[in-house]
Amino acid sequence: MSAWDIVKIILQIFGGMGAFLVGMRMLSENMTKLAHGKLQTMLNRTAKSRFAGVGIGAAVTVLGQSSAFTTVMVVGLVNAGIMTLFQATAIIMGANIGTTLNAWVIALGGSDLTIVFVCLAAVGVLMTMFSKREKVVTVGNIIAAFGLIFVGLKFMSGALTFGKGTPEYEAVKGVLQVIKNPVLLLLIGIAVTALVQSSTAVNAIILTMVSAGLVIGSGGNSALYIIIGSNIGTCVTALISSLGASRNAKRAALIHFLFNLFGAVIFMIVLVLWRDFADTVLAGVIPAGSMKLGELDMAPGMQIAFFHTLFNVVNTLLFLPFVKVFVWIAERLVPEKGTAAAASALFEDLDDRLMRSPTVALEYLYQETGKVFAFSMDTLDASFAAFLAKDESANERIRAMIGELAEANKRGVSYLVKLSGSSLSLEEEKTVSTLHYVLNDIMRIAELADNVTKYTYHYVEDALVFSDEFIGMIKGMYARIGKLYAAALKAFLERDKSSLAAVDAYEDEIDADRKTLVERHIKRLNEGKCQPQNSGVFINLVGNLERAADHITYIAHSID
Repeated sequence: MSAWDIVKIILQIFGGMGAFLVGMRMLSENMTKLAHGKLQTMLNRTAKSRFAGVGIGAAVTVLGQSSAFTTVMVVGLVNAGIMTLFQATAIIMGANIGTTLNAWVIALGGSDLTIVFVCLAAVGVLMTMFSKREKVVTVGNIIAAFGLIFVGLKFMSGALTFGKGTPEYEAVKGVLQVIKNPVLLLLIGIAVTALVQSSTAVNAIILTMVSAGLVIGSGGNSALYIIIGSNIGTCVTALISSLGASRNAKRAALIHFLFNLFGAVIFMIVLVLWRDFADTVLAGVIPAGSMKLGELDMAPGMQIAFFHTLFNVVNTLLFLPFVKVFVWIAERLVPEKGTAAAASALFEDLDDRLMRSPTVALEYLYQETGKVFAFSMDTLDASFAAFLAKDESANERIRAMIGELAEANKRGVSYLVKLSGSSLSLEEEKTVSTLHYVLNDIMRIAELADNVTKYTYHYVEDALVFSDEFIGMIKGMYARIGKLYAAALKAFLERDKSSLAAVDAYEDEIDADRKTLVERHIKRLNEGKCQPQNSGVFINLVGNLERAADHITYIAHSID
């Protein structure tokens, strides 16, 4: 074997790995896009049942094609307060099971089925080239991604079997057999996975090597130690993503690490004591030569895939009854400090960890916008209450709340702009546009609250006097605004179009209130029962409250 042959083998391995990783990335992005709505519904659904959480975690991981993808999403959702640690723990366990599907796909990588997927990849490319329908293009990208994955695996398999029987090939086998210490093999699995941030990539290398007939360490259980290590190494992605996040997000990442660590310790003890585990259990389930395609024996790769599934299923069954214990340990290792976040924290958790899934990021942004909407109404409530109480001292606090809303609005708009640069479906693009308008309406409500504080100033400083009739009517009008807001918030957060009828009915009543109040005020002026200097504050206050109702109605109708 010449030096050029060795260079070609190295290039072929790296080229195959590159095609494999690009294919996995394409598959993840387009599967997530195709699952628009379903993925966010599954992740946001309250799952009090541990088994439901495991199922959700496995399903989302199959859709996203990466356990790291799911755990990073979970960290982001826990950080946002959308998901509890109890839910997160069960979902993380399910994610570990879901990712084992990749190992079975990889085990098929060197089979004769590769040519089928390569042909399908060409079909996928043609679909993306000639179709203008978004869903067809997404499906085409998924098919093309599968083709890339299998082409990459075939390249690596071909490189590892090139020159089989030559002195150079035997020398490579000798190098691979030097490292026999189980702990060292475990650490290699951890380090390499942490470096590439993908246990799937490490599994692909190990399965391809085993399928090519290369012996790792002393054979037997040696390859399994690296697989166990890769399960620990994949936690690094979630741990990194939790840096700078809330304490609960750090706890979620820690729970992921502890789950894999405890499972690794148990399996390491079993494998060290049961030295022929691979040769008896795995070979007993999938005997060598039982899955031959042509000259290729797929059994060794299938044995590794089976072990990967066994490892994660057994660990989940062992630890699922102790979900609350994992939460307790995480809460002790990452203790609570200080008080809960103030309203100024609105939109502060909008970070790039959620960008790994624009669908989930958009759902979080939508829910957080609902919180900002609620805070704007709190601000309006405070300003109206201060007016009724003639309390100027509240103005400073109200303006501080308005300032917080303004800052939150900036953060929300900035994140929407970032999100617009992601791969979004047409429906998601419409939602981004809608949220821009909703945030604008929210700021209009805040500005109207600021106007009310100015009317409070004139009410006090100019010693204005309003009749009990006016105060009673304005309270009635504002009570209807409260009912309008409750119906609007329900419509917005739940996308409940059935609530819009109530919204419109309340708005009509508020419009009628404004008209009646103004007409009666003019009548009282003509009868000399009202001071002319009251008119500016009276008419503007009533008009501003009616405008606030308009903006609340616009937010509700944003779901149309």
